[in-house]
Amino acid sequence: MPSFISTILRSQIKLLAPIIANATLEQTRSAQDALSRLSQRAVRDSVVFKDVRFPLFDAAWAIPLKGRVRQAIVYLHGGSYNAGGLAYATVFGGLLAQMTGRAVLCVGYRLAPENSFPAALEDALTSYQAALERFAPEDIAFVGESAGGGLCYCLALKVKSLGLPQPERIVAISPWTDVTMERDVSAQQKLDILIHRDNVKESAAMYVGSEDPHNPLISPLYGDVTGLPPSLIFIGGNEILLDDSVLMHEKLEQSGCVSELHIAEGLWHVYVLYGVPEAREALKRIALYLREEKRRG
Repeated sequence: MPSFISTILRSQIKLLAPIIANATLEQTRSAQDALSRLSQRAVRDSVVFKDVRFPLFDAAWAIPLKGRVRQAIVYLHGGSYNAGGLAYATVFGGLLAQMTGRAVLCVGYRLAPENSFPAALEDALTSYQAALERFAPEDIAFVGESAGGGLCYCLALKVKSLGLPQPERIVAISPWTDVTMERDVSAQQKLDILIHRDNVKESAAMYVGSEDPHNPLISPLYGDVTGLPPSLIFIGGNEILLDDSVLMHEKLEQSGCVSELHIAEGLWHVYVLYGVPEAREALKRIALYLREEKRRG
């Protein structure tokens, strides 16, 4: 049963849904940039950001000011592969650094349609390789939401194919693991207040380009996930990407991987980022999952 606060916020989001659905790509990107400018203030006394310039994209380390930093996160933001960017990535990336004590590499990977597949994956790989220069793989986690959550698994599959060491673990929030959008989501669409299948399909086309959307490096649900690190997955019960998480969780377990799935009844896409009671509980779980004491203790 959703909390009272979540129920109220759900009603407010539902009123805004038509505006969100009809926003242009530029309007969406501008709104996310504005959000980032406001949100960074919340962590400015506890986290410092250090820019990193790569040849094809930019990133930034979010470094907690308190305590000794021994572990890291490679954070891959959401935005359907066509929105977000570095400023947006530092919003949740800064919060992750604050609550886990880890250094967080916020990745401003290249966006579609200007840069379709495999640009985002290449940038994610470059970021992980950069993190490996400073941290051992067992001290690195991948964290991502929505498209970034799916990209975490694409990155793990790419790392596996290259024979590189896997990270310690993965945290995925409402991960988009199947961009084909071939499943019937009509029942979930009636419940989803935030995203529409047609908009998601349009975003998928921008990112996939001429590639096969079944490619495991695009839709990791179709990959051989044997040997991937432990996962912690969060998903809202009222979103069209519900099966993307459920099926990915089941495939991981069937392949001998450790996976923990949390379905929040009545909640929406990437609810963990919305500050409602269920989100605070999820963030506590994430912090516990990623804190150094849990692994070393």
